[in-house]
Amino acid sequence: MTNEQIIRDVYETLENRKNNPIDSYTSNILQDSNKLAEDKILEKIGEEAAEVLIASKNDENLVHESADLIFHILLLLVYKKISLDELLDEFQKRHE
Repeated sequence: MTNEQIIRDVYETLENRKNNPIDSYTSNILQDSNKLAEDKILEKIGEEAAEVLIASKNDENLVHESADLIFHILLLLVYKKISLDELLDEFQKRHE
């Protein structure tokens, strides 16, 4: 599996959990009332960003904490109905 493919798979799983809820962390957040769902996701992004900063300063768990942050950012993109391709296109523009 390519590096890009795992990100696509995670994104698609998040979309599936939004559209076909099950008893899971992700489904529970996404199925909350509209504003509350967004607030919870944004709160998690803030928490995870802080944990990335601490992990970097302490030289420990940076990869793990970064994965948590990226996961929650992907969750926000799904919630906001922003496709993964839109994000990748933006990276492509910045790379040129």
